[in-house]
Amino acid sequence: MKYSLLLLLVLAAACTNNRQQDKVAEAGRDSVLPAAAQQLYSAIRTNPDSMGLRLQLVEMLDSMASYKPALQQMDSLITRDSLNYGLWFRKAQLLEKVKDTTGAIRSYRYAARIYPSPDALLSMANLYAERKDPAALELCKQVNTLRLGREYNAHCDFISGVYYARIGNRDKAIALFNSCVANDYRYMEAYMEKGFLYYENKQPAEALKVFELAVAVNNTYADGYYWAGKCNEVLNNKDAAASNYRLAISLDAGMTDAVNALKRLGVS
Repeated sequence: MKYSLLLLLVLAAACTNNRQQDKVAEAGRDSVLPAAAQQLYSAIRTNPDSMGLRLQLVEMLDSMASYKPALQQMDSLITRDSLNYGLWFRKAQLLEKVKDTTGAIRSYRYAARIYPSPDALLSMANLYAERKDPAALELCKQVNTLRLGREYNAHCDFISGVYYARIGNRDKAIALFNSCVANDYRYMEAYMEKGFLYYENKQPAEALKVFELAVAVNNTYADGYYWAGKCNEVLNNKDAAASNYRLAISLDAGMTDAVNALKRLGVS
């Protein structure tokens, strides 16, 4: 799920004037970094209480996949302003990227205690759903009571559907994914999850219909073409499968699974 970074800064408060000289991400300083990042590190050493500089550095480190030093910066900010919703939310997002689900849930929970925004609640619910934890359903119910409209209804249906898919209740999951796309027909993840359920249940023809609908809605969605190719391959539609795989590669040149699938079919 994607949420605007601007939301994270809405509740930002001024940092305290605690001028203690904490170490500025030793790992980051010692690494080979772009000049812009080195300049930010230098500026932070001069102005260690600058929230703006640290957040700029976090975004730069995140874009470089340098998550450990980015998290160090977030910890420094939280030490100075532990009641800032946006800081806890941003830390949770970074923890998700390093696959620390427990830490991410904990940080989203802290954020939600400060300000129970639907974004924090749904981000937490999404992680619970993947863990097969029914807490996901309770959080979605909480968001639904806010009556925020079809966009958030779609998010709640999708996350609830993921929960039921993970615990093996296919019918309930499919019904929720259908409800999700009824609220937002462009919700690609819902099409994919529904298609996966059919594919895993040895129903490639049904799965193919779902993936073809997904790429009809969004004809630049590489994953949809790839999975349509897998279904066609299982159905022994070699030419159609090859065409799907080629389309996937044309949209995402880094999709090695599609490249390997073409090799498996003996075509290029």
